[in-house]
Parts: sequence; structure tokens; C-alpha cells
Amino acid sequence: MPAVNKICCIGAGYVGGPTCAVIALKCPHIQVTIVDINQARIDAWNSKDYKLPIYEPGLEDVVREARGRNLFFSTDVDKGIQEADLIFVSVNTPTKKSGIGAGFAADLNYVELATRRIAAVSNSSKIVVEKSTVPCRTAESMRTILEANSPANCRFDILSNPEFLAEGTAVNDLFAPDRVLVGSLETPEGKVACDALTEIYANWVPRERILTPSVFLPVNALSAICEATGANIDEVAYAVGKDSRVGPSFLRASVGFGGSCFQKDILNLVYLSDSLHLPEVANYWRQNIAVLGFAFKADTGDTRESAAISLVRDFQAENANVNIYDPQVVHEQIWSDLSEACPTIPLTTLQKRVKIFSSALEACKNAEAVVIATEWKEFRDIDWNVVYLNMRKPAFVFDGRILLDADKLRNIGFKVTVIGRGEKL
Repeated sequence: MPAVNKICCIGAGYVGGPTCAVIALKCPHIQVTIVDINQARIDAWNSKDYKLPIYEPGLEDVVREARGRNLFFSTDVDKGIQEADLIFVSVNTPTKKSGIGAGFAADLNYVELATRRIAAVSNSSKIVVEKSTVPCRTAESMRTILEANSPANCRFDILSNPEFLAEGTAVNDLFAPDRVLVGSLETPEGKVACDALTEIYANWVPRERILTPSVFLPVNALSAICEATGANIDEVAYAVGKDSRVGPSFLRASVGFGGSCFQKDILNLVYLSDSLHLPEVANYWRQNIAVLGFAFKADTGDTRESAAISLVRDFQAENANVNIYDPQVVHEQIWSDLSEACPTIPLTTLQKRVKIFSSALEACKNAEAVVIATEWKEFRDIDWNVVYLNMRKPAFVFDGRILLDADKLRNIGFKVTVIGRGEKL
């Protein structure tokens, strides 16, 4: 991949704004465009009197020197994406306020939307860098989305470049970081992309401070998470040890801790530790899910204690749209069960989010994921090629009954997870 000449940062917030402003300052040969759909925020970055939307000591001086030279702020997200060689995804990732993992897990909706936009409008290959504060394996999810939706002439290489800024010293942290982490795949292409980002930081950061682990995951309590997620505990320990804040300054007693990141990161770790017992199911719930089967087992119309009821209830907590098909359960029974399981949701609201179909093929159309909840034989015999063609990509199948030929589905193009088995997406 040739040298990076143009950078786009999606997100003009606390991380993306200062980070890419400093990159523009230190790399005058690179054009840096920071894009955001928030017009007021972009207007503030472009304000004549430099009333920036973020206050950080030294930031105004950086923007004054670089803005208009090689640093630009715009609401034209698509143009920024199309022109860039390298794209930072630096959007908001708040802690979820509802649904599964509420109060602990990160809401990755904005990350997914940005990733899908990159795939939709790109007309050339890109390096895509996750820069938001996100849980591990987010880069893997982004890669899955980009690979499934990319045009034939585009290649996307995904890097993880977590930020370590402290509010109040962000500009100094960027000028003289303890370390910069650039995580990549252990492939030739991954290494080339990693080298490209490394060269950018090397314009002002000593190379010995630029660390390039194969996988980055934010020591005994972490080792189990590393084993489950493919990270290397030695690399984690080394990277953490390079942070001068982990020491007396970090451990000093106080009434608590604040800011936008630390508490969120701890909550994410707690949620990650819990969710790994059911391998990452929460990460795969999407906007439109087909649930095949509603009876508690095949060859009956009985729904008492059916797992499908709990599944749909949890999907509703995630505000997902759900398509249901079962060959024997009558529609009135499904609505009765869901009304009982979701007592705070009016039936009229449920009927807007949940649709019941007369065939499996209809239920799967335009879905992003298919969940096998009942082991009906007819689900094994579906024309899965047709299902795949009519689904959004990447297309997921979750076999909750160990019913399907997973390898056959993978050959078609599906991302398949089988309950009780450790296959990765």
C-alpha cells in the first residue's frame, strides 16, 4: 500500500478532534479532514474566533497553526471517506442505557453505522483504524462488516489504535505519549497497514514507543479474558507497564473517579467477563433478526417455557426488529406469550417491532441474523442459498439446536455460530 497522503477522521469529539489536529500539526505533508454530522460542532471547530467545542490546554494553538493549511473540518462525511487513504473511526461509544448489558456494555451502534458507511461509499482501498473507546474484538466485527459489504475493487485493512488521553493534558499526551499502540492482523497485508500508521506517528514519536502487538486487549484476572479472545497477556502487561499513569498518580486515593473513559472501560471488562460464558452472543444482535421456531421443541405447538420467548424478549430490550416463523404455533399464542414476557411494552408497540410470517424464507428476507430456536426438520431443508441472497451482509446464523450443517452454510457465505461450540465468526 502506498504512503498515506490523506486522512479522514469520522467523529469530531474529544478523541478524534485533538488526535487528528496534532497529526495534522506534526505531519504537514498529510491532508487531515475531520468529519462529523453535527453541524454545530463542525461550525465551532471552524469558528473565526477559535471558540472550539472542546477545551484542552494548547489545543487552540494547534488548530490555529494547522487549520486551513492541511487540517479541515467538514460535515461532508462521504467525501471525506472517499478521498482518504486512512480513516480513523472515532465516534461516540457510550455505556448502554437499556437492553442486554445495560450499565456495563458499550453501545457500538455508532461504530457499526460508521463502518457500514465506509463500505457503502468507498471507491478505493482504505486502512480503517478503530480509535473509539471500544471493547476488544470490535476491530474483528468491523472487519466482518467491511468484508461482507465492500465493492470488488476495494480492500479494507483494519487496525486498532486505542487512545490514552487524559482530560486536561490531552495535547501534551499526544505530543509526548508514553506509548502508541497499533494492533493489526499477523498477515502481510496487516503488517503493511500497521507500518503505514506507524510511519505517521514516527514523524514525532520515538519508534521505541510505538508498540505493534498482533492483537490488543485492554495480571491474572485478565489472563482468562486474553485466552478467550486471542490476546497475549505478555503484550498486555508490557503495554500497560509503558503508561506512566499506572503508578502513584493512578493509585492515589480520592472520593472516586470520573471522566468519560475509565469507568466505562471497567464496566466493559465486567460485561466482557460475563458475556464470554455465552460466546459474544450480545455482539451479534442486529436491527432485524429472524427467529425460526417458537415451540419449545419440534413436532408440537406447545410454547410453555419456550426458549424463543426469552430470545424475543431480550431482542426487544435491544430495540431490534424480529421476524418469527413457526410451522405449528398459532399467531394468537405467540402474541399472548410475548405480551406476558414483555409486560411494559404495549401490544400495539410489540406488533410494530415483531412480525409473524407464514414461511421461513419470508421471515429471513432482509434480516441480518437467523436464530434457530426450534429443531424443526424443515429448517434443515431450507434453500439456504436463497436465504443468503435475500439477507443483509454480513449474514449471521446462530444454530441454537445443533440442527444445521455449519460448514455448508459457511461455504455459502454465512457467519455461523453453533451453540456449545467455539467456532469463531
